[in-house]
Amino acid sequence: MKYIGIKEASILWNVSERSVRNYCALGRVPGAILENGVWKIPSISKKPTRINEKADKNYLLERLREEKKHSIKGGIYHQLQIDLTYNSNHMEGSQLTHDQTRYIFETRTIGVEKNNESVNVDDLIETINHFSMIDRVIDFTNYQLSEAFIKELHFILKTGTSDAKLPWFKVGDYKRRANAVGDIKTTLPKLVPQEMKRLLEEYNKKDFHTLEEIIEFHVQFEKIHPFQDGNGRVGRLIVFKECLKNNIVPFIILDSKKMFYYRGLKNWDKERGWLIDTCLDGQDTVKNYLDYFAIKYKE
Repeated sequence: MKYIGIKEASILWNVSERSVRNYCALGRVPGAILENGVWKIPSISKKPTRINEKADKNYLLERLREEKKHSIKGGIYHQLQIDLTYNSNHMEGSQLTHDQTRYIFETRTIGVEKNNESVNVDDLIETINHFSMIDRVIDFTNYQLSEAFIKELHFILKTGTSDAKLPWFKVGDYKRRANAVGDIKTTLPKLVPQEMKRLLEEYNKKDFHTLEEIIEFHVQFEKIHPFQDGNGRVGRLIVFKECLKNNIVPFIILDSKKMFYYRGLKNWDKERGWLIDTCLDGQDTVKNYLDYFAIKYKE
C-alpha cells in the first residue's frame, strides 16, 4: 500500500495540516499509522466526514479526561484506576490488597500493615506502572490500535521489574521463549510478529466495533500470548481502550470472577456465551459506578 504524509493529505483534502493530524489522532483515518512520531496515511484515504458530536458524545471518556487532567479525587477516574489495577494485577498473582492499591494510587507510597508484613517489590512497581498504563489508554483512546501501542503498554507495565533485568526477557517487545497458559500452548515466538500483524489488520478493517468483536479480539490476542509475561493485563487494558473508543461501557473482570473468565477464554470456540456473560457481568459493575456518578451511557 502507498502512503502519503500530513502535508500531502492537507493539500488533497483542502484542510490545515493540524486538522489532518487531529483526524489521524482521533482514529478517523482508517489505516493511518504513526511511526517515529510521523503519520503515514494510505494514499486512497478520503477526507473524514463531519461527525454528529451531540449524538455520539462519549460522556465517560470526557469525564475521565477531565478528572485525570485536574487530578480530581473521589470520582470515576479515581474509582476505575483502583479497581482495574487491583483486580487485573490480583488475577496475575499480586498479593497487594485493594486497600493497599488505593493507598498507593492516592499517596504514591506503600503502607506497611500489622505484623510487619512484607511487600513484594514487583507487585508495587507493577501497580504503579498499571496506573500509568491506564493514563496512556485514556490519552490515546481514539487512536487506531497498533503493534507499537500494544508494545508500549507492555513496556510501561514491566519497566523496572525483576523480569526486565533478565537478558532474554524483552520489555516492550515480543517474547523470545515459548510459553503456555496452563495446559494450553500459545503461538511460538517466531510466528508472533506475523500473527499479531494479521490480527490487527483484520481488526482494523472496521472503524467501529461491537462488544462481541472486541471480546473476539481479546480472545485471539490471549491465544497468541505475544509477550513473555503481562499478556493478561495488557490484553484487558486493550479491551478497556477499545470499549471507550467505541463508546461502549467497559467492563472490569473482578478477581472473584476470574475462573469464569478463564473458562470463557478457554472455551470460546465451543461456547461464546460463557465469556460474553462474564464480560456483561463486569460491565454491570461499571454501569453501577456510572449511575452513581450520574454519567450518561449508551444502553
